[in-house]
Amino acid sequence: MLQAIAPDIWHAQHHFVIKGIHLSTRMTVVRLRDGRLWLHSPIPLTPELRNQVEALGDIAYLVAPSKVHHLFIGEWAKAYPEALLFGPRGLSAKRPDLQGLRVLAPSGEPEWMEELGQLLFEGIPTINEHAWFHWPSRSVILTDLCQCWEGDLPIATRLYAKLTGVRNRLAVPRTIRLINRDREAARASAAKILEWPTERVIVAHNAIIEQDARAALSEALAWF
Repeated sequence: MLQAIAPDIWHAQHHFVIKGIHLSTRMTVVRLRDGRLWLHSPIPLTPELRNQVEALGDIAYLVAPSKVHHLFIGEWAKAYPEALLFGPRGLSAKRPDLQGLRVLAPSGEPEWMEELGQLLFEGIPTINEHAWFHWPSRSVILTDLCQCWEGDLPIATRLYAKLTGVRNRLAVPRTIRLINRDREAARASAAKILEWPTERVIVAHNAIIEQDARAALSEALAWF
């Protein structure tokens, strides 16, 4: 279930169906230099996944990257009470059950800032998504801000991907464009992301972009 992306970074996917549309969401796992693990957007905690993650190191940080990607973090927090729990501004109001939740800083946390760049993408307060950059692998880590749905998908899923503008290309989906409230702020955030020396884009849904990733990301964020 857990698959390597590059040295010290892995991912696992959770597949599900909503109103006939087959979806997937991705958890990204980073092993920091001290051997401890940073988990981004945790998916359901199964015995198999638990064993695989624990084999990599001690789980130190659990991160809900937006006000949308938080559904399964609670079960991880209960299983690993010693791990620090992080989430975006506004999440605590939605999830009062997440005791000890720390609000993610706009531009980095001292616990990982030397290895992971961090940025609050401004202008879309409905989700308050944070973006990360894993310096060792030069990977941008996003959730919903950009998506790319590839492969042999069921017809309803293909149609949805086409309607939202993310079928077989990395793009800002129309669902995200519609909730953008401050284009100038979003444009400034996009420019900061493009300063990272990107070689790979890891998104929450479907594909990981490794071919001409920097150009694909630049083209996608040009919408702002």
